[in-house]
Amino acid sequence: MTIKEAQDTVDNWIKTIGVRYFNELTNMAMLTEEVGEVARIIARRYGEQSEKESDKNKDLGDEMADVLFVLICLANQTGIDLTAALQKNLDKKTQRDATRHLENEKLK
Repeated sequence: MTIKEAQDTVDNWIKTIGVRYFNELTNMAMLTEEVGEVARIIARRYGEQSEKESDKNKDLGDEMADVLFVLICLANQTGIDLTAALQKNLDKKTQRDATRHLENEKLK
């Protein structure tokens, strides 16, 4: 699925099953909550914190998909074409960081 297809699919889901988009502020709060859930799993599974028994069966991919879903909702309701935005962002990073990482001693 392309990013455009994902945006269209989420829009269709919202309009047919979700009834309507939550407002932007609500979605921003939901995005923060979903990112927190991803952070919790990563901190406990890959970091130094111990993983609680109740967290061991959490699906990291599913939690990341929750983040992506809400991000797509925000993009749709604010008129952002994520394909174009990502390409523009990658172009910016490529120009800005053309040699930065290659010359970073910490990365060698």
